[in-house]
Amino acid sequence: MAKFPGSGTYARFAAGALALAAVLGFRVSRAGDYHPITATMSDRTVVLNGRQLTIGEVVDVARHGARVDLSPGARRRSADAYGLLLEAAREGVPVYWFNRGSGADRQSQVFSGDPTSPENAKRLAARELALFRRGALVGLGPEIEDESVVRAMMVVRANTMIYEAASPALTQRLLDLLNDRITPVVESRGTVGEGDLSQFMNVAATMVGAGDAYYRGVRMPAALALKRAGLEPLAPFGADDSALESTNAYFTGLAALMTYDAREALSWADLSYAIDLNGMNSDVAPLALPVRQSRPFKWLNWDAARVLDMIRGSYLFDRDDKRIIQDPESLRASSLRQGSAWQAWAQMRDDLSIQMNSSDHNPAVRVGASPGDSWELDTPQLRQFYVKGGPLSHGEHGYVLSDANWDPYPLANDIEAFTIALANMDAAISQRILRFNSTFFTVMPPMPDVPGKADSYGLTRASDFDTASLMQEIQGLIDPVPPEGDALVGNVEDLQAQTRLKVRRADKAVADTVDLLAEDLLTGTYWLDMRKLQDSSRTFGPAPTAVWSAFRRVVPFKPDEALALTRPVATVAADFIHDHPADTFYGASAKAAR
Repeated sequence: MAKFPGSGTYARFAAGALALAAVLGFRVSRAGDYHPITATMSDRTVVLNGRQLTIGEVVDVARHGARVDLSPGARRRSADAYGLLLEAAREGVPVYWFNRGSGADRQSQVFSGDPTSPENAKRLAARELALFRRGALVGLGPEIEDESVVRAMMVVRANTMIYEAASPALTQRLLDLLNDRITPVVESRGTVGEGDLSQFMNVAATMVGAGDAYYRGVRMPAALALKRAGLEPLAPFGADDSALESTNAYFTGLAALMTYDAREALSWADLSYAIDLNGMNSDVAPLALPVRQSRPFKWLNWDAARVLDMIRGSYLFDRDDKRIIQDPESLRASSLRQGSAWQAWAQMRDDLSIQMNSSDHNPAVRVGASPGDSWELDTPQLRQFYVKGGPLSHGEHGYVLSDANWDPYPLANDIEAFTIALANMDAAISQRILRFNSTFFTVMPPMPDVPGKADSYGLTRASDFDTASLMQEIQGLIDPVPPEGDALVGNVEDLQAQTRLKVRRADKAVADTVDLLAEDLLTGTYWLDMRKLQDSSRTFGPAPTAVWSAFRRVVPFKPDEALALTRPVATVAADFIHDHPADTFYGASAKAAR
Protein backbone atom coordinates (compact mmCIF):
# COMPACT_ATOMS: atom_id res chain seq x y z
CA MET A 1 0.00 0.00 0.00
CA ALA A 2 2.15 2.92 1.20
CA LYS A 3 5.62 3.60 -0.11
CA PHE A 4 7.09 5.28 2.96
CA PRO A 5 5.49 7.32 5.76
CA GLY A 6 3.13 9.94 4.43
CA SER A 7 2.64 8.52 0.93
CA GLY A 8 0.39 6.10 -0.95
CA THR A 9 -2.97 4.64 0.03
CA TYR A 10 -2.52 5.30 3.74
CA ALA A 11 -2.07 9.04 3.26
CA ARG A 12 -5.61 9.62 4.51
CA PHE A 13 -4.36 8.70 7.97
CA ALA A 14 -2.40 11.92 8.33
CA ALA A 15 0.04 12.95 11.02
CA GLY A 16 -2.52 15.38 12.40
CA ALA A 17 -4.88 12.53 13.21
CA LEU A 18 -2.07 10.71 14.96
CA ALA A 19 -1.30 13.79 17.00
CA LEU A 20 -4.93 14.16 18.02
CA ALA A 21 -5.04 10.51 19.04
CA ALA A 22 -1.90 10.99 21.09
CA VAL A 23 -3.48 13.93 22.92
CA LEU A 24 -6.54 11.84 23.62
CA GLY A 25 -4.37 8.94 24.68
CA PHE A 26 -6.73 6.64 22.78
CA ARG A 27 -8.91 6.68 25.86
CA VAL A 28 -12.14 7.59 24.07
CA SER A 29 -14.12 4.37 24.00
CA ARG A 30 -17.30 3.44 22.21
CA ALA A 31 -17.29 0.00 23.76
CA GLY A 32 -20.43 -1.29 25.36
CA ASP A 33 -20.57 -4.20 27.74
CA TYR A 34 -17.26 -5.98 27.19
CA HIS A 35 -17.30 -9.74 27.71
CA PRO A 36 -13.92 -11.11 28.81
CA ILE A 37 -13.26 -14.82 28.70
CA THR A 38 -12.72 -17.10 31.68
CA ALA A 39 -9.35 -18.74 31.10
CA THR A 40 -10.13 -22.25 32.30
CA MET A 41 -7.63 -23.88 29.90
CA SER A 42 -4.59 -21.67 30.49
CA ASP A 43 -2.58 -24.79 31.39
CA ARG A 44 -3.15 -26.24 27.91
CA THR A 45 -1.08 -25.37 24.83
CA VAL A 46 -2.31 -25.71 21.25
CA VAL A 47 0.65 -26.28 18.93
CA LEU A 48 0.13 -24.73 15.52
CA ASN A 49 1.70 -26.23 12.41
CA GLY A 50 -0.41 -24.61 9.68
CA ARG A 51 -2.11 -27.86 8.74
CA GLN A 52 -4.09 -29.33 11.60
CA LEU A 53 -5.82 -26.54 13.55
CA THR A 54 -9.30 -27.75 14.47
CA ILE A 55 -12.50 -25.91 15.24
CA GLY A 56 -12.36 -27.26 18.78
CA GLU A 57 -8.84 -25.90 19.25
CA VAL A 58 -9.94 -22.47 18.04
CA VAL A 59 -12.68 -22.57 20.68
CA ASP A 60 -10.24 -23.71 23.38
CA VAL A 61 -7.96 -20.75 22.67
CA ALA A 62 -10.67 -18.19 21.96
CA ARG A 63 -13.14 -18.95 24.73
CA HIS A 64 -11.15 -20.83 27.33
CA GLY A 65 -7.72 -19.21 27.22
CA ALA A 66 -5.58 -22.09 25.98
CA ARG A 67 -2.05 -21.01 25.10
CA VAL A 68 -0.50 -21.31 21.64
CA ASP A 69 2.90 -22.15 20.23
CA LEU A 70 4.33 -23.02 16.83
CA SER A 71 5.84 -26.36 16.01
CA PRO A 72 9.57 -26.27 15.15
CA GLY A 73 8.71 -27.06 11.53
CA ALA A 74 6.21 -24.21 11.38
CA ARG A 75 8.73 -21.73 12.77
CA ARG A 76 11.26 -22.86 10.19
CA ARG A 77 8.76 -22.59 7.33
CA SER A 78 7.72 -19.11 8.46
CA ALA A 79 11.34 -17.95 8.76
CA ASP A 80 12.14 -19.39 5.33
CA ALA A 81 9.25 -17.48 3.75
CA TYR A 82 10.47 -14.27 5.37
CA GLY A 83 13.99 -14.88 4.12
CA LEU A 84 12.73 -15.56 0.61
CA LEU A 85 10.86 -12.25 0.61
CA LEU A 86 13.99 -10.32 1.58
CA GLU A 87 16.07 -12.19 -0.97
CA ALA A 88 13.51 -11.52 -3.70
CA ALA A 89 13.94 -7.78 -3.24
CA ARG A 90 17.73 -8.11 -3.16
CA GLU A 91 17.60 -9.97 -6.50
CA GLY A 92 15.34 -7.32 -8.03
CA VAL A 93 12.24 -9.52 -8.21
CA PRO A 94 9.12 -7.27 -8.17
CA VAL A 95 7.08 -8.13 -5.06
CA TYR A 96 3.58 -6.79 -4.54
CA TRP A 97 3.15 -4.92 -1.24
CA PHE A 98 6.91 -4.87 -0.53
CA ASN A 99 9.33 -3.33 -3.03
CA ARG A 100 6.25 -2.45 -5.08
CA GLY A 101 3.17 -0.73 -3.72
CA SER A 102 -0.25 -2.26 -3.29
CA GLY A 103 -3.73 -1.58 -4.54
CA ALA A 104 -3.74 1.49 -6.75
CA ASP A 105 0.02 1.89 -6.10
CA ARG A 106 0.92 -1.61 -7.24
CA GLN A 107 3.12 -0.34 -10.10
CA SER A 108 5.03 2.12 -7.91
CA GLN A 109 8.53 1.21 -6.81
CA VAL A 110 8.83 1.53 -3.04
CA PHE A 111 12.55 0.80 -2.86
CA SER A 112 15.21 -1.05 -4.81
CA GLY A 113 18.01 -3.39 -3.87
CA ASP A 114 18.85 -5.08 -0.60
CA PRO A 115 16.17 -4.32 2.04
CA THR A 116 18.73 -4.90 4.79
CA SER A 117 21.18 -2.26 3.53
CA PRO A 118 21.58 0.55 6.07
CA GLU A 119 19.61 3.09 4.05
CA ASN A 120 16.76 0.74 3.08
CA ALA A 121 16.58 -0.88 6.51
CA LYS A 122 16.16 2.48 8.24
CA ARG A 123 13.45 3.60 5.84
CA LEU A 124 11.60 0.26 5.93
CA ALA A 125 11.63 0.16 9.72
CA ALA A 126 10.20 3.70 9.90
CA ARG A 127 7.59 2.86 7.27
CA GLU A 128 6.40 -0.26 9.03
CA LEU A 129 6.26 1.39 12.45
CA ALA A 130 4.18 4.25 11.05
CA LEU A 131 1.77 1.84 9.38
CA PHE A 132 1.37 -0.19 12.56
CA ARG A 133 0.73 2.92 14.65
CA ARG A 134 -1.91 4.14 12.22
CA GLY A 135 -3.83 0.95 12.84
CA ALA A 136 -5.33 2.54 15.96
CA LEU A 137 -7.25 4.98 13.79
CA VAL A 138 -8.95 2.69 11.30
CA GLY A 139 -12.13 0.67 11.19
CA LEU A 140 -15.76 1.35 11.83
CA GLY A 141 -17.45 0.72 15.17
CA PRO A 142 -18.97 -0.50 17.30
CA GLU A 143 -16.03 -2.23 18.94
CA ILE A 144 -16.08 -6.00 19.21
CA GLU A 145 -17.40 -6.68 22.69
CA ASP A 146 -16.52 -10.37 22.98
CA GLU A 147 -12.89 -11.10 23.79
CA SER A 148 -13.38 -14.58 22.35
CA VAL A 149 -14.02 -13.17 18.85
CA VAL A 150 -10.74 -11.23 18.78
CA ARG A 151 -8.85 -14.22 20.15
CA ALA A 152 -10.45 -16.48 17.53
CA MET A 153 -9.32 -14.27 14.68
CA MET A 154 -5.82 -14.00 16.15
CA VAL A 155 -5.31 -17.74 16.59
CA VAL A 156 -6.53 -18.38 13.04
CA ARG A 157 -4.09 -15.74 11.77
CA ALA A 158 -1.25 -17.18 13.84
CA ASN A 159 -1.85 -20.51 12.11
CA THR A 160 -2.20 -19.18 8.56
CA MET A 161 0.60 -16.61 8.93
CA ILE A 162 3.03 -19.53 9.00
CA TYR A 163 2.75 -19.45 5.20
CA GLU A 164 3.34 -15.70 4.88
CA ALA A 165 6.56 -13.69 4.90
CA ALA A 166 6.22 -12.45 8.48
CA SER A 167 9.29 -11.51 10.45
CA PRO A 168 10.05 -13.88 13.33
CA ALA A 169 9.37 -11.01 15.73
CA LEU A 170 5.89 -10.44 14.29
CA THR A 171 5.10 -14.14 14.43
CA GLN A 172 6.14 -14.31 18.07
CA ARG A 173 4.26 -11.15 19.00
CA LEU A 174 0.97 -12.58 17.76
CA LEU A 175 1.55 -15.59 20.01
CA ASP A 176 2.47 -13.26 22.88
CA LEU A 177 -0.81 -11.37 22.63
CA LEU A 178 -2.75 -14.61 22.90
CA ASN A 179 -0.66 -16.14 25.67
CA ASP A 180 -0.52 -12.99 27.81
CA ARG A 181 -4.19 -12.18 27.14
CA ILE A 182 -3.46 -8.81 25.60
CA THR A 183 -6.58 -8.43 23.49
CA PRO A 184 -6.61 -5.48 21.09
CA VAL A 185 -9.58 -3.16 20.86
CA VAL A 186 -10.93 -4.09 17.42
CA GLU A 187 -13.67 -2.36 15.45
CA SER A 188 -16.35 -4.74 14.24
CA ARG A 189 -16.94 -3.11 10.84
CA GLY A 190 -14.82 -1.65 8.08
CA THR A 191 -14.08 -4.90 6.26
CA VAL A 192 -15.84 -5.67 3.00
CA GLY A 193 -15.20 -9.38 3.47
CA GLU A 194 -12.44 -9.48 0.89
CA GLY A 195 -9.55 -9.15 3.32
CA ASP A 196 -10.14 -8.10 6.94
CA LEU A 197 -7.59 -5.30 6.76
CA SER A 198 -8.95 -2.88 9.33
CA GLN A 199 -9.42 -5.51 12.03
CA PHE A 200 -5.80 -6.60 11.79
CA MET A 201 -4.58 -3.04 11.54
CA ASN A 202 -6.17 -2.62 14.97
CA VAL A 203 -4.16 -5.66 16.12
CA ALA A 204 -1.02 -4.15 14.58
CA ALA A 205 -1.51 -0.98 16.64
CA THR A 206 -1.55 -2.93 19.89
CA MET A 207 1.69 -4.68 18.94
CA VAL A 208 3.56 -1.38 18.82
CA GLY A 209 1.80 0.13 21.85
CA ALA A 210 -0.69 2.38 20.05
CA GLY A 211 -4.38 2.62 20.90
CA ASP A 212 -6.16 0.67 23.61
CA ALA A 213 -6.16 -2.98 24.53
CA TYR A 214 -7.55 -5.25 27.22
CA TYR A 215 -5.05 -6.86 29.55
CA ARG A 216 -6.67 -9.91 31.11
CA GLY A 217 -10.08 -8.31 30.65
CA VAL A 218 -9.17 -4.78 31.86
CA ARG A 219 -9.03 -1.93 29.35
CA MET A 220 -5.94 0.27 29.29
CA PRO A 221 -3.52 1.89 26.81
CA ALA A 222 -1.87 -0.80 24.72
CA ALA A 223 1.57 0.46 25.76
CA LEU A 224 0.67 -0.18 29.41
CA ALA A 225 -0.70 -3.64 28.59
CA LEU A 226 2.58 -4.56 26.91
CA LYS A 227 4.53 -3.21 29.87
CA ARG A 228 2.48 -5.22 32.37
CA ALA A 229 3.14 -8.36 30.34
CA GLY A 230 6.87 -7.57 30.26
CA LEU A 231 6.91 -6.97 26.50
CA GLU A 232 8.64 -4.23 24.53
CA PRO A 233 6.71 -2.63 21.64
CA LEU A 234 7.26 -4.53 18.40
CA ALA A 235 9.73 -3.18 15.84
CA PRO A 236 8.12 -4.43 12.61
CA PHE A 237 10.18 -4.85 9.45
CA GLY A 238 10.05 -6.13 5.91
CA ALA A 239 6.44 -6.45 4.79
CA ASP A 240 5.03 -7.13 8.25
CA ASP A 241 1.97 -4.94 7.66
CA SER A 242 1.08 -7.07 4.64
CA ALA A 243 1.87 -10.34 6.41
CA LEU A 244 -0.44 -9.51 9.32
CA GLU A 245 -3.29 -7.67 7.63
CA SER A 246 -3.80 -9.43 4.28
CA THR A 247 -6.14 -12.13 5.53
CA ASN A 248 -9.75 -13.17 6.11
CA ALA A 249 -9.01 -14.44 9.61
CA TYR A 250 -11.65 -12.20 11.25
CA PHE A 251 -14.33 -13.87 9.16
CA THR A 252 -12.72 -17.29 9.55
CA GLY A 253 -12.50 -16.97 13.33
CA LEU A 254 -16.15 -15.95 13.50
CA ALA A 255 -17.02 -18.88 11.25
CA ALA A 256 -15.15 -21.30 13.52
CA LEU A 257 -17.07 -20.16 16.61
CA MET A 258 -20.38 -20.26 14.70
CA THR A 259 -19.69 -23.72 13.26
CA TYR A 260 -18.87 -25.05 16.71
CA ASP A 261 -22.13 -23.67 18.10
CA ALA A 262 -24.05 -24.92 15.06
CA ARG A 263 -22.96 -28.49 15.69
CA GLU A 264 -24.36 -28.24 19.19
CA ALA A 265 -27.64 -26.81 17.91
CA LEU A 266 -28.02 -29.62 15.38
CA SER A 267 -27.23 -32.23 18.02
CA TRP A 268 -29.93 -30.76 20.24
CA ALA A 269 -32.34 -30.72 17.29
CA ASP A 270 -31.93 -34.49 17.05
CA LEU A 271 -32.51 -34.90 20.78
CA SER A 272 -35.60 -32.72 20.80
CA TYR A 273 -36.97 -34.60 17.79
CA ALA A 274 -36.54 -37.88 19.65
CA ILE A 275 -38.45 -36.38 22.59
CA ASP A 276 -41.22 -35.09 20.32
CA LEU A 277 -41.71 -38.48 18.71
CA ASN A 278 -42.34 -39.93 22.15
CA GLY A 279 -44.54 -37.02 23.14
CA MET A 280 -46.71 -37.39 20.03
CA ASN A 281 -46.96 -41.19 20.37
CA SER A 282 -45.64 -41.26 16.82
CA ASP A 283 -45.47 -43.93 14.19
CA VAL A 284 -41.75 -44.63 13.76
CA ALA A 285 -42.10 -46.15 10.28
CA PRO A 286 -40.57 -43.07 8.52
CA LEU A 287 -37.28 -43.82 10.29
CA ALA A 288 -37.18 -47.54 9.48
CA LEU A 289 -34.41 -49.09 7.37
CA PRO A 290 -36.51 -49.92 4.27
CA VAL A 291 -37.67 -46.31 4.10
CA ARG A 292 -34.08 -45.06 4.33
CA GLN A 293 -32.92 -47.54 1.69
CA SER A 294 -35.55 -46.21 -0.69
CA ARG A 295 -33.81 -42.82 -0.75
CA PRO A 296 -30.08 -43.29 -0.08
CA PHE A 297 -28.94 -39.79 0.82
CA LYS A 298 -26.05 -40.33 3.22
CA TRP A 299 -26.68 -37.55 5.74
CA LEU A 300 -30.47 -37.96 5.73
CA ASN A 301 -30.17 -41.64 6.48
CA TRP A 302 -27.42 -41.05 9.03
CA ASP A 303 -29.72 -38.68 10.92
CA ALA A 304 -32.71 -41.02 10.78
CA ALA A 305 -30.59 -43.88 12.12
CA ARG A 306 -29.21 -41.61 14.83
CA VAL A 307 -32.66 -40.55 16.03
CA LEU A 308 -33.89 -44.12 15.81
CA ASP A 309 -31.03 -45.20 18.06
CA MET A 310 -31.95 -42.48 20.56
CA ILE A 311 -35.44 -43.92 20.99
CA ARG A 312 -34.41 -47.60 21.01
CA GLY A 313 -36.43 -49.26 23.78
CA SER A 314 -39.21 -46.69 23.63
CA TYR A 315 -42.87 -47.60 23.96
CA LEU A 316 -43.19 -46.40 20.38
CA PHE A 317 -42.05 -49.85 19.24
CA ASP A 318 -44.92 -51.48 21.12
CA ARG A 319 -48.18 -51.82 19.25
CA ASP A 320 -50.80 -49.25 20.18
CA ASP A 321 -54.18 -49.45 18.45
CA LYS A 322 -54.87 -45.81 19.36
CA ARG A 323 -51.71 -44.58 17.58
CA ILE A 324 -52.55 -42.81 14.34
CA ILE A 325 -51.01 -44.23 11.18
CA GLN A 326 -49.37 -40.99 10.04
CA ASP A 327 -48.03 -37.98 11.93
CA PRO A 328 -48.06 -34.44 10.57
CA GLU A 329 -45.42 -33.92 7.93
CA SER A 330 -43.37 -31.76 10.27
CA LEU A 331 -42.70 -34.84 12.42
CA ARG A 332 -42.35 -37.29 9.54
CA ALA A 333 -39.94 -35.06 7.61
CA SER A 334 -37.86 -33.72 10.50
CA SER A 335 -35.03 -36.22 9.99
CA LEU A 336 -34.88 -35.19 6.33
CA ARG A 337 -34.67 -31.50 7.20
CA GLN A 338 -32.20 -32.14 10.01
CA GLY A 339 -30.09 -34.48 7.90
CA SER A 340 -29.98 -31.83 5.18
CA ALA A 341 -28.83 -29.26 7.74
CA TRP A 342 -26.13 -31.68 8.91
CA GLN A 343 -25.02 -32.12 5.30
CA ALA A 344 -24.71 -28.36 4.81
CA TRP A 345 -22.91 -28.11 8.14
CA ALA A 346 -20.43 -30.83 7.15
CA GLN A 347 -19.60 -29.06 3.90
CA MET A 348 -19.09 -25.83 5.81
CA ARG A 349 -16.92 -27.57 8.41
CA ASP A 350 -14.72 -29.23 5.79
CA ASP A 351 -14.14 -26.03 3.82
CA LEU A 352 -13.56 -24.10 7.04
CA SER A 353 -10.83 -26.57 7.97
CA ILE A 354 -9.08 -25.88 4.67
CA GLN A 355 -9.60 -22.13 5.01
CA MET A 356 -7.96 -21.91 8.43
CA ASN A 357 -5.10 -24.27 7.52
CA SER A 358 -3.92 -22.57 4.34
CA SER A 359 -2.86 -19.19 3.00
CA ASP A 360 -5.36 -16.47 2.13
CA HIS A 361 -2.58 -13.91 1.59
CA ASN A 362 -1.44 -11.88 -1.40
CA PRO A 363 1.28 -12.40 -2.55
CA ALA A 364 1.88 -16.13 -2.26
CA VAL A 365 5.38 -16.89 -0.99
CA ARG A 366 6.33 -20.45 -1.94
CA VAL A 367 9.70 -21.61 -0.63
CA GLY A 368 11.20 -24.45 -2.65
CA ALA A 369 9.09 -23.99 -5.78
CA SER A 370 11.11 -24.39 -8.98
CA PRO A 371 10.55 -23.63 -12.68
CA GLY A 372 10.47 -27.34 -13.40
CA ASP A 373 7.55 -27.99 -11.04
CA SER A 374 4.93 -26.91 -13.57
CA TRP A 375 5.07 -25.85 -17.19
CA GLU A 376 3.75 -22.34 -16.58
CA LEU A 377 6.46 -21.62 -14.01
CA ASP A 378 9.08 -22.09 -16.74
CA THR A 379 7.65 -19.35 -18.98
CA PRO A 380 9.26 -15.88 -19.29
CA GLN A 381 6.30 -14.23 -17.59
CA LEU A 382 6.49 -16.28 -14.40
CA ARG A 383 10.27 -16.71 -14.31
CA GLN A 384 10.55 -13.02 -13.45
CA PHE A 385 9.06 -13.88 -10.06
CA TYR A 386 11.52 -16.71 -9.38
CA VAL A 387 13.92 -16.14 -6.50
CA LYS A 388 17.19 -17.98 -7.10
CA GLY A 389 18.20 -17.85 -3.46
CA GLY A 390 21.06 -16.22 -1.64
CA PRO A 391 22.32 -15.05 1.74
CA LEU A 392 19.06 -13.47 2.92
CA SER A 393 17.10 -16.68 2.21
CA HIS A 394 19.87 -18.94 3.51
CA GLY A 395 20.15 -20.38 0.04
CA GLU A 396 16.46 -21.25 -0.29
CA HIS A 397 14.85 -20.64 -3.67
CA GLY A 398 11.19 -20.21 -4.59
CA TYR A 399 8.52 -17.99 -6.09
CA VAL A 400 6.67 -14.88 -4.90
CA LEU A 401 3.47 -14.62 -6.95
CA SER A 402 0.51 -12.24 -6.91
CA ASP A 403 -2.82 -13.97 -6.39
CA ALA A 404 -6.49 -13.65 -5.43
CA ASN A 405 -6.34 -16.05 -2.47
CA TRP A 406 -8.14 -13.65 -0.18
CA ASP A 407 -11.35 -14.15 -2.15
CA PRO A 408 -13.05 -16.20 0.60
CA TYR A 409 -14.81 -18.82 -1.48
CA PRO A 410 -16.22 -21.44 -1.28
CA LEU A 411 -16.65 -20.91 2.47
CA ALA A 412 -18.64 -17.71 1.97
CA ASN A 413 -21.16 -19.67 -0.09
CA ASP A 414 -21.19 -22.57 2.37
CA ILE A 415 -22.22 -20.31 5.24
CA GLU A 416 -25.19 -18.89 3.39
CA ALA A 417 -26.21 -22.38 2.26
CA PHE A 418 -26.05 -23.58 5.86
CA THR A 419 -28.18 -20.67 7.07
CA ILE A 420 -30.85 -21.57 4.53
CA ALA A 421 -30.71 -25.27 5.44
CA LEU A 422 -31.00 -24.36 9.12
CA ALA A 423 -34.07 -22.22 8.49
CA ASN A 424 -35.73 -25.05 6.59
CA MET A 425 -35.06 -27.33 9.54
CA ASP A 426 -36.49 -24.73 11.90
CA ALA A 427 -39.69 -24.53 9.87
CA ALA A 428 -40.30 -28.20 10.67
CA ILE A 429 -39.50 -27.66 14.35
CA SER A 430 -41.83 -24.69 14.69
CA GLN A 431 -44.67 -26.52 12.99
CA ARG A 432 -44.38 -29.67 15.05
CA ILE A 433 -44.48 -27.56 18.22
CA LEU A 434 -47.80 -26.15 17.06
CA ARG A 435 -49.17 -29.56 16.05
CA PHE A 436 -49.15 -30.61 19.69
CA ASN A 437 -52.15 -28.30 20.08
CA SER A 438 -54.25 -30.62 17.90
CA THR A 439 -56.04 -33.60 19.46
CA PHE A 440 -56.33 -35.00 15.93
CA PHE A 441 -52.62 -35.86 16.24
CA THR A 442 -52.17 -36.23 20.00
CA VAL A 443 -55.43 -38.24 20.45
CA MET A 444 -55.64 -36.83 23.97
CA PRO A 445 -56.25 -33.36 25.36
CA PRO A 446 -53.23 -31.18 26.11
CA MET A 447 -54.04 -30.78 29.82
CA PRO A 448 -54.11 -33.38 32.58
CA ASP A 449 -57.46 -34.12 34.16
CA VAL A 450 -56.87 -32.33 37.46
CA PRO A 451 -59.99 -30.55 38.75
CA GLY A 452 -59.43 -26.82 39.09
CA LYS A 453 -55.78 -27.00 38.04
CA ALA A 454 -55.77 -28.22 34.46
CA ASP A 455 -55.03 -24.84 32.87
CA SER A 456 -52.14 -24.23 35.25
CA TYR A 457 -50.20 -27.12 33.73
CA GLY A 458 -49.69 -25.02 30.61
CA LEU A 459 -47.08 -22.96 32.47
CA THR A 460 -44.25 -25.16 31.23
CA ARG A 461 -45.38 -25.56 27.64
CA ALA A 462 -44.12 -23.55 24.68
CA SER A 463 -45.80 -20.30 23.79
CA ASP A 464 -47.35 -20.18 20.32
CA PHE A 465 -46.47 -16.49 20.19
CA ASP A 466 -42.81 -17.13 21.08
CA THR A 467 -42.57 -19.87 18.49
CA ALA A 468 -44.02 -17.71 15.73
CA SER A 469 -41.87 -14.75 16.74
CA LEU A 470 -38.67 -16.79 16.54
CA MET A 471 -39.57 -18.24 13.18
CA GLN A 472 -40.22 -14.78 11.82
CA GLU A 473 -36.76 -13.71 12.95
CA ILE A 474 -35.17 -16.74 11.32
CA GLN A 475 -37.00 -16.12 8.05
CA GLY A 476 -35.50 -12.63 7.96
CA LEU A 477 -31.98 -14.05 8.11
CA ILE A 478 -32.03 -16.35 5.11
CA ASP A 479 -32.10 -13.89 2.22
CA PRO A 480 -28.60 -14.12 0.70
CA VAL A 481 -26.42 -11.03 0.94
CA PRO A 482 -26.52 -9.53 -2.59
CA PRO A 483 -23.27 -10.15 -4.49
CA GLU A 484 -21.36 -6.90 -4.62
CA GLY A 485 -18.78 -5.41 -6.94
CA ASP A 486 -17.78 -1.85 -6.12
CA ALA A 487 -14.59 -0.69 -7.83
CA LEU A 488 -12.53 0.40 -4.81
CA VAL A 489 -8.88 1.47 -4.37
CA GLY A 490 -8.40 2.93 -7.83
CA ASN A 491 -10.72 0.35 -9.43
CA VAL A 492 -8.39 -2.50 -8.37
CA GLU A 493 -10.39 -4.07 -5.54
CA ASP A 494 -13.67 -4.57 -7.38
CA LEU A 495 -15.15 -7.57 -5.56
CA GLN A 496 -16.59 -7.67 -2.05
CA ALA A 497 -17.71 -10.88 -0.35
CA GLN A 498 -19.35 -9.24 2.72
CA THR A 499 -18.46 -12.30 4.78
CA ARG A 500 -18.94 -10.37 8.02
CA LEU A 501 -22.63 -10.00 7.20
CA LYS A 502 -22.96 -13.61 6.09
CA VAL A 503 -21.40 -15.16 9.16
CA ARG A 504 -23.21 -12.80 11.53
CA ARG A 505 -26.53 -13.83 9.98
CA ALA A 506 -25.59 -17.47 10.36
CA ASP A 507 -24.56 -16.90 13.97
CA LYS A 508 -27.87 -15.19 14.73
CA ALA A 509 -29.75 -18.01 13.01
CA VAL A 510 -27.94 -20.54 15.20
CA ALA A 511 -28.78 -18.54 18.34
CA ASP A 512 -32.42 -18.25 17.30
CA THR A 513 -32.49 -21.97 16.57
CA VAL A 514 -31.35 -22.72 20.11
CA ASP A 515 -34.16 -20.52 21.45
CA LEU A 516 -36.62 -22.35 19.19
CA LEU A 517 -35.29 -25.68 20.44
CA ALA A 518 -35.89 -24.44 23.97
CA GLU A 519 -39.56 -23.98 23.06
CA ASP A 520 -39.54 -27.46 21.55
CA LEU A 521 -37.94 -28.88 24.68
CA LEU A 522 -40.69 -27.35 26.80
CA THR A 523 -43.34 -28.88 24.56
CA GLY A 524 -41.75 -32.28 24.16
CA THR A 525 -40.98 -32.86 27.84
CA TYR A 526 -44.46 -31.67 28.78
CA TRP A 527 -45.90 -34.36 26.55
CA LEU A 528 -43.60 -37.01 27.99
CA ASP A 529 -45.26 -36.30 31.32
CA MET A 530 -48.63 -36.52 29.65
CA ARG A 531 -47.81 -39.91 28.13
CA LYS A 532 -46.66 -41.13 31.53
CA LEU A 533 -49.92 -39.97 33.07
CA GLN A 534 -51.71 -41.87 30.34
CA ASP A 535 -49.70 -45.07 31.01
CA SER A 536 -47.08 -45.15 33.75
CA SER A 537 -45.36 -48.20 32.26
CA ARG A 538 -44.19 -46.32 29.18
CA THR A 539 -40.50 -45.86 28.45
CA PHE A 540 -38.99 -43.35 26.04
CA GLY A 541 -35.52 -44.60 25.18
CA PRO A 542 -32.26 -43.73 26.95
CA ALA A 543 -31.51 -40.32 25.40
CA PRO A 544 -34.99 -38.75 25.75
CA THR A 545 -35.29 -40.15 29.26
CA ALA A 546 -31.94 -38.68 30.29
CA VAL A 547 -32.85 -35.23 28.94
CA TRP A 548 -36.33 -35.35 30.46
CA SER A 549 -35.02 -36.35 33.90
CA ALA A 550 -32.35 -33.66 33.94
CA PHE A 551 -34.69 -30.98 32.63
CA ARG A 552 -37.38 -31.73 35.19
CA ARG A 553 -34.88 -30.94 37.93
CA VAL A 554 -34.72 -27.43 36.47
CA VAL A 555 -38.26 -26.92 35.18
CA PRO A 556 -40.78 -28.91 37.24
CA PHE A 557 -43.88 -30.30 35.57
CA LYS A 558 -46.25 -29.48 38.44
CA PRO A 559 -47.55 -25.91 38.30
CA ASP A 560 -47.10 -25.25 42.03
CA GLU A 561 -43.39 -26.06 41.72
CA ALA A 562 -42.97 -24.28 38.39
CA LEU A 563 -44.28 -21.06 39.92
CA ALA A 564 -41.12 -20.97 42.04
CA LEU A 565 -39.11 -20.08 38.91
CA THR A 566 -37.93 -16.47 38.89
CA ARG A 567 -37.28 -16.09 35.15
CA PRO A 568 -39.30 -16.76 32.00
CA VAL A 569 -39.52 -20.48 31.48
CA ALA A 570 -38.29 -20.19 27.88
CA THR A 571 -35.11 -18.49 29.12
CA VAL A 572 -34.57 -21.24 31.67
CA ALA A 573 -35.00 -23.86 28.95
CA ALA A 574 -32.52 -22.07 26.63
CA ASP A 575 -29.98 -21.86 29.44
CA PHE A 576 -30.44 -25.57 30.06
CA ILE A 577 -29.48 -26.28 26.44
CA HIS A 578 -26.47 -23.96 26.64
CA ASP A 579 -25.33 -25.53 29.92
CA HIS A 580 -25.76 -29.16 28.85
CA PRO A 581 -23.89 -30.32 25.74
CA ALA A 582 -26.00 -32.73 23.73
CA ASP A 583 -23.25 -35.34 24.00
CA THR A 584 -24.06 -35.48 27.72
CA PHE A 585 -27.22 -37.36 26.76
CA TYR A 586 -26.24 -38.98 23.49
CA GLY A 587 -22.55 -39.32 22.74
CA ALA A 588 -22.53 -40.45 19.11
CA SER A 589 -20.51 -37.84 17.23
CA ALA A 590 -21.48 -36.14 13.99
CA LYS A 591 -19.58 -38.05 11.33
CA ALA A 592 -20.65 -39.05 7.88
CA ALA A 593 -21.57 -42.67 7.35
CA ARG A 594 -18.74 -44.55 5.64
